[in-house]
Amino acid sequence: MIDQLTAVLVKGHQVASGVSRTSPYPSGTIPMQKPYFAALGIDLAGMFNGTLNLSIAPHSFKILQADFKVEGMKWSSECPAENFSFVRCRVGYAGEYSDGLVYYPHPETKVRHFQNDSLIEVLCPYIEGICYGDSVLFEYDTQHLQVSDA
Repeated sequence: MIDQLTAVLVKGHQVASGVSRTSPYPSGTIPMQKPYFAALGIDLAGMFNGTLNLSIAPHSFKILQADFKVEGMKWSSECPAENFSFVRCRVGYAGEYSDGLVYYPHPETKVRHFQNDSLIEVLCPYIEGICYGDSVLFEYDTQHLQVSDA
């Protein structure tokens, strides 16, 4: 079953995109990871080289069933191998919808930049005009992602 909720775009750590001046990954983690994911059959070629950080507070989320799961991917010499889950979703902004993927580096294997469980990172194509503080519609399949009150 498809459900949707309103989320707010918030500023993240800016490591995924490489914008952060303190990141050990100046080109960004997403551009570095894309070839590794592609080799495993997860095509992110059309996705922006960064994530949308969507606050669903006061709600929290949990992945029930990933559409794609990667275990033990060593994508950088700067960090240990990581596990990732992806869940298909859609993001609606200014009357337009973009297909995307919830991007979830598993906290037990991610050594930096922990996110709270009311912040969803989404990979999707570039969305023209979107700004921090803007509201978006987040659509997801309830068999794959659970959203509950925090």
